[in-house]
Amino acid sequence: MPSGLIALLDDVAGIAKLAAASIDDVGAASGKAASKAAGVVIDDAAVTPKYVTGLSPSRELPIIGKIAIGSVRNKLLIILPVALLLTSFAPWAITPILMCGGAYLCFEGAEKLIEAFGGQDHAAAPIEGDAAAVEKATISGAVRTDLILSAEIMTIALNDVSDAPLLTQAGVLIVVGLAMTVAVYGVVGLIVKMDDIGLHMAERSSAASRTVGRLLVKGMPVVLSSLTVIGTVAMLWVGGGILLHGSHTLG
Repeated sequence: MPSGLIALLDDVAGIAKLAAASIDDVGAASGKAASKAAGVVIDDAAVTPKYVTGLSPSRELPIIGKIAIGSVRNKLLIILPVALLLTSFAPWAITPILMCGGAYLCFEGAEKLIEAFGGQDHAAAPIEGDAAAVEKATISGAVRTDLILSAEIMTIALNDVSDAPLLTQAGVLIVVGLAMTVAVYGVVGLIVKMDDIGLHMAERSSAASRTVGRLLVKGMPVVLSSLTVIGTVAMLWVGGGILLHGSHTLG
């Protein structure tokens, strides 16, 4: 009986060591994969603020929160299982699917350019003045765009651990997906509320604080307008990059 207990404890210790090693592998691979996906993450952070530009300040953070939840769903409930299944059973299909997403991003970016240079925003006209409908459409559009960018992020991460065991791949994708979502939407939330922070600082007694606060208040409209332009360029850049890379891969 004691020998059986000792053997059981040895087995438990062995399993614990394997689990610890797997966690270390996932952590190391996640850091490496995340660094390679950083470029797309920057694009994602640039694209998102334009969705709350011009909306009620009181709704900015709630909308960003809903977009972030949609982003997590995209990554964990759609992209993760599909990516693992495709990697296991149809790896040839990943590139064409990404190219379809790249084409969609290019379409979105081109549409924004047409609107910016005098074209009419036909999609926005029917819901003008309806705050609830505008918010719903805003979130829906942002989550759709996030799906494409998230797919690119997750594919880059998956490609970096393509030779790893399936569980390690899943662990890396989960860690990278959650970390990137927190990073992107945390930064976006800070950006869109920076003017409120500036107003709070401008009301303080310190002269330096008031000066910085006024600069933030005056500068944030310019920053947000610039981010709208950067976001459009980012969609075209990422979408075009996906198409070019996919064309090269397919020959």
